[in-house]
Amino acid sequence: MIDFNNGSVFKLNPCDPGELIPQVAPFLIQGEQVIFAFRSVRDFVVFTNKRLIAANVQGITGSKTDFTSLPYGKIQAFSVETAGSLDRDTELDLWFSGLGKVRLEFKRNVDIRQLSQMIAAYVL
Repeated sequence: MIDFNNGSVFKLNPCDPGELIPQVAPFLIQGEQVIFAFRSVRDFVVFTNKRLIAANVQGITGSKTDFTSLPYGKIQAFSVETAGSLDRDTELDLWFSGLGKVRLEFKRNVDIRQLSQMIAAYVL
């Protein structure tokens, strides 16, 4: 499982969900669709209509990947931090029952409000 307590070294950038669908397709259930996708150098996160899937690519060759599934139904609270003039990154904090806080850090170009609205639609 990904250690969400260690701060991410690389910030997540938005990417075309089609780039990551081949990697997550084996884990999707019938009717599940990828809505948003973000990646860093090797790792990535996809938001579906059911959950978020965080992928941690491991090893020198990157042939081993840890996929962590975090269902929206387990979110107890969430928080977003928009970019400022000095702090140029945005953050999303999610509190999951049984897991605790998960923090995702994004580059400034991510529309964190749109992501927050999507999560609210599934959680509230």
